[in-house]
Amino acid sequence: MVRLIMGAAGAGKTKQLIELIHASVESEKGSVVCIEPSADMTYDISYNVRLVNAGEYDLNSYECLRGFISGLYAGNYDISHVYVDNLWKIARNSDAHETEKFLGWLERFSDKNMVKFTVTVSADADTATDLMRHYL
Repeated sequence: MVRLIMGAAGAGKTKQLIELIHASVESEKGSVVCIEPSADMTYDISYNVRLVNAGEYDLNSYECLRGFISGLYAGNYDISHVYVDNLWKIARNSDAHETEKFLGWLERFSDKNMVKFTVTVSADADTATDLMRHYL
């Protein structure tokens, strides 16, 4: 399962993400991971969540992010849900076609490994492509 949350800056995406993360910690049996572009959520997220500051790992493309997520899972097969806050900032790429390809990869990874993904993008949902709307 892949879920995409879109909204302009200041629309409340991060607050919604934090609420979803806390609900996951309570309801899911596996490990919950949150990848964020910096350490902004350090004091908002439960200590039970593996909070990853992507800025510390110089993730600068969708290819790097795919490898990073694969490595996280290879190191911990108990991961049940991965949250990615501000995808375009982490991947340093807001190209819709590249985003579609990445979301498709996430969906295949999710199906194969039984891991859920929730991703936020800082853009109005009206700007989403048809394929991106599939994940909204």
